[in-house]
Amino acid sequence: MILAQGMGWPRLIRVLLGLVQGYRGQLAATFVLGVARVVALIGVGVLSALVVKHVKMGQPFGLLLVALAVVAPLAGLLHWIESWLAHDIAYRLLTDMRLDMFRKLDALAPAYLTRRRTGDLVGVATHDIELIEYFFAHTITPAFVAVLVPAAVIATLWVFGWPLALVLLPFLLYAALTPVLARARIDRLGSRAREMSGDLNAHAADSVQGLGEIVAFQRVRARGEEFAAKAKDYQAVRVPFLRDLTLQSARQEVATGLGGLAVVLAGAWLAASGRLDGGMLPLLTLLAMSAFVPVWEIAQVGRQLADTLGAARRVYAVHAEPVPVTDGPGVRRPSGIADIALEMTRVSFAYPGRRRRALTDVSFSVPAGSTVALVGPSGAGKTTVANLLLRFWDPDAGVVRVGGHDLREYELDDLRRRIALVAQDTYLFNDTLRSNILLARPGASAEELLAAVDKAALDDFVAALPDGLETVVGERGAQLSGGQRQRVAIARAFLKDAPILILDEATSHLDAVSEQAVRSALDVLSRDRTTRGHRPSPVDGAGRRSDHRARRRARGGGRRPREPARPRRPLRAPRVPPAHRRGRLVAGC
Repeated sequence: MILAQGMGWPRLIRVLLGLVQGYRGQLAATFVLGVARVVALIGVGVLSALVVKHVKMGQPFGLLLVALAVVAPLAGLLHWIESWLAHDIAYRLLTDMRLDMFRKLDALAPAYLTRRRTGDLVGVATHDIELIEYFFAHTITPAFVAVLVPAAVIATLWVFGWPLALVLLPFLLYAALTPVLARARIDRLGSRAREMSGDLNAHAADSVQGLGEIVAFQRVRARGEEFAAKAKDYQAVRVPFLRDLTLQSARQEVATGLGGLAVVLAGAWLAASGRLDGGMLPLLTLLAMSAFVPVWEIAQVGRQLADTLGAARRVYAVHAEPVPVTDGPGVRRPSGIADIALEMTRVSFAYPGRRRRALTDVSFSVPAGSTVALVGPSGAGKTTVANLLLRFWDPDAGVVRVGGHDLREYELDDLRRRIALVAQDTYLFNDTLRSNILLARPGASAEELLAAVDKAALDDFVAALPDGLETVVGERGAQLSGGQRQRVAIARAFLKDAPILILDEATSHLDAVSEQAVRSALDVLSRDRTTRGHRPSPVDGAGRRSDHRARRRARGGGRRPREPARPRRPLRAPRVPPAHRRGRLVAGC
């Protein structure tokens, strides 16, 4: 769960105000319009009171009616323009924040994603960022107006009679400070509610994605009860939160009524003593009541502001995560095949949060143009080797090299441009078959795309589809079989045309027929490349095979081996005859 902690209102306001620096002109215009809107609303009340007074006194009031006819719609127009400008700023800023969030997740992936639930992260990137809109659109300008307008009203009442201002001030201060004084508890409840909402979203996403398994194993009732329990936890946090806000609103309404009554009593006393024109008393009472209008508006967004703080804390929690892997200074482009060799030297690595190492003191080398297979049971660390070669993580000890350079010297894009991966679990997006293959090289020509489809043995399948390459494959490629998804991954590798190929158990989940089709495509793909693979079948022609299981057990990991453990020594790929080095390095897992 992503916790809503670590940021208070002072810091939040500094951070969020820093985001609006590029919109200062629009923000100033919004502020002016906000003040003008409230003045127009006050003007409607004042003009109405003056009309009543003139009618009572038998004085002409035609001009007052004309002014009222102008000011009344003007208040609505000013409100619309102010709201439009404020929301324009807000949603532009939200767009920037979502892009920043995507860039941050891109920098953190995939290491960070292994520690967080997808549904929770989606909630941060969508709903939590959306909630910050309330600060930009409903808080910045109204907060300034809520200070300026009451101050102007108090000053005006002081001019007509200082007792009017004096009796109103305590009620106005109470109405303004009540939300502030109760802010800590409401913010705490709001932040907790955001955490519970994220957990609820993550559970719902897990349930939808695993609905087939839930139904197959008859866990619908149990899963539903788990969801209901989480919903009740959310309710248990939300109800006290809303109760406190309701009490705040009720107290503010009482303060407003008593403030108006106090002004009436003070005005009556002043009028009885001859210090105030009695006809002005209704006008001044309306003016006093109008001082509460901007304060009400701030109070009404109290719930959203508490949610905004909780949401901003969760967004901040993601941005505060240190990036585990960063660009190196860069290396020169390879000048020949020898510059594509792979090497691991005494590499040890443990995934974050785990005590048991996935790799311990592993060494091997893969000469350019050769094929090496790492074999062993599940959990032996074969996929970890692939992850380190792609620099998804850095090793805790030892060095991983490509072309003689430590991977930490490469720019990440440059390194990953040299490597094509065919994973055991290929992710396909809910898009067309064409778009999913072009993920490997979006700028590829139509001829290059069709050539990759043909080499991956997908041409017959594509020809049988009514929409061909424009067929939408469904979420996670649900419309395709396992073998078809793997061949899409192979087509991506053909299209990328990288000098290093990593096969991460590319045929592990396939039936015999599908595996044969995929193996044929992999045979073509592996030519003239350096290949590393996990399972023996797709790399049966490997120049050398390393039993990763035996090496793990020799280091004390796993169960006792059935045969004596091999001595701990670096794994070295055999020299490959020059005839086999035809320009590419292929590594298969």
